[in-house]
Amino acid sequence: MALRVQSLADLEVLCKHLYEGTDLAQRLQAEKVVLELIDSPECLHQCQLLLEQGTTSYAQLLAATCLSKLVSRASPLPIEQRIDIRNYILNYVASQPKLAPFVIQALIQVIAKITKLGWFEVLKDQLIFRNIITDVKKFLQGTVDHYIIGVMILSELTQEMNLVDHSRSSAKHRKIATSFCDTSLKDILMLACSLLKELLAKPLILHDQRQQSVAVQLLKLVLNCLSFDFIGNSADESADDLCTVQIPTTWRAIFLEPETLDLFFDLYHSLPPVLSQLALSCLVQFASTRRSLFSNPERAKYLGNLTKGVKQILKNPQGLSDPGNYHEFCRFLARLKTNYELGELVMVKDYPEVIQLIANFTITSLQHWEFAPNSVHYLLTLWQRLVASVPFVKTAEPHLLDTYAPEITKAYITSRLECVPVVIRDGLEDPLDDTATVFHQLEQLCTVSRCEYEKTCTFLVQLFDQNAQNYQKLLHSSSRNPIEITVQEGRLAWLVYFVGAFVEGRLTYTSTDEHDAMDGELSCRVFQLMSLMDAQLPQSSNEKVELAILWFMDQFHKTYVGDQLQHGSKGRGKSKMHL
Repeated sequence: MALRVQSLADLEVLCKHLYEGTDLAQRLQAEKVVLELIDSPECLHQCQLLLEQGTTSYAQLLAATCLSKLVSRASPLPIEQRIDIRNYILNYVASQPKLAPFVIQALIQVIAKITKLGWFEVLKDQLIFRNIITDVKKFLQGTVDHYIIGVMILSELTQEMNLVDHSRSSAKHRKIATSFCDTSLKDILMLACSLLKELLAKPLILHDQRQQSVAVQLLKLVLNCLSFDFIGNSADESADDLCTVQIPTTWRAIFLEPETLDLFFDLYHSLPPVLSQLALSCLVQFASTRRSLFSNPERAKYLGNLTKGVKQILKNPQGLSDPGNYHEFCRFLARLKTNYELGELVMVKDYPEVIQLIANFTITSLQHWEFAPNSVHYLLTLWQRLVASVPFVKTAEPHLLDTYAPEITKAYITSRLECVPVVIRDGLEDPLDDTATVFHQLEQLCTVSRCEYEKTCTFLVQLFDQNAQNYQKLLHSSSRNPIEITVQEGRLAWLVYFVGAFVEGRLTYTSTDEHDAMDGELSCRVFQLMSLMDAQLPQSSNEKVELAILWFMDQFHKTYVGDQLQHGSKGRGKSKMHL
């Protein structure tokens, strides 16, 4: 197929149609011409023309896009040609460091692709594409703009090495990624940490955009290093709270240095929120480091440094008012329990103070239910796993969960009841409508609620009785205010869900006959509510309450009626409930 694009003017028109055009037919035609351009012998010449003489950033972006596709083809260009392209781009961005950021990013991606795909290629007895770190160090010695480009190259290269290209052999990808990790990644991480120390040693000017750009790129580089798929496991993002970072043994020295963690906690406290969030993301990865990297004394010391940082953050919580920081900090807390046993946590210096601070933070977070609701999952994960670990703690040190777990349960229950009138009054999105999230959080809560079960049951019985009585009064009131009735029904729906969660907890936690009797007290109230709701039919009904009752019945059946019922201990084979 003959290429129709010849002149710079034609190429500029092509860019306009491709990136700015609103006519779909013109855009599709432009995409077709780009494919022709990539397959054309004139491709490199045309790309050079766009880079050197193009009048818009889109012209340079088109050149970068074409080069990226060209160097990624299954049948590679000759090695000399790829070296020329790489060196040309390095010189081009060095001579024009103030290009549009998206153009620089696109050109750097070309360098990263060339480096990855040629990682094992030899020219004149040299692994010619592995000298990229030497090239980058030249950028680091230049202006601030050059410095940023150098860090971006390392960051993009690390990301590209970690990226699985499904159009190529997975075995080849792993071979390249493993080699890169073994030969270069540790040096890149150490360089990034060293540069961050230099940055922190200087006075930080919060409104200096270039200084902020340096910090962003360095933190992204560290995060890319720590997020590398070291063992070819490709961790599932949906299992975020289960992730362990398989740091290579050769990196031990970096992690054993207390200054490494201190650096990122200091960066969190020193940087504005948009940047401190990245520092916390790095700390999440540090907290997820595999346990086997350390000996027992080393692990205890490392955990001590992590909890010391938690204490500092919670004692100076101003930064947590930013939703991004808050979310990352919640992830950080959840990862602590994922990676460390409760028996190890209680041995940490200042554990009583730290667990109290975490409990107060959790209670405050639950009370502000409308702020960053997606982060609550991580806090409940933390407490669920802490409580689930209680039977396995061998140390004599007090874990204090019997003090704080009931308070967490109460805070969650109270916050959900208090949100009902606000949701109805202000027309907000009702958390009850997101049943997947509700069920998941209740599953977490059911474990937490079983710690000091008597306290939480007594609290829930009081709330249920109070709200059921208020509901009956409203129904028999001469005015029958529909908004107040809707609010009360919303609260009752939540309370029925809580009873179902408490009953479900019997399957996940050591139970007693006394606990079964408490379940009976709670369940009786739901059955009585069912009778009250049935009496309103067919004149009125509430879908949310009915759905909550159906869910409760499912939990009750699984726990006390179905095949999963355990008959091993005294009284378990007979229900003590008098319904």
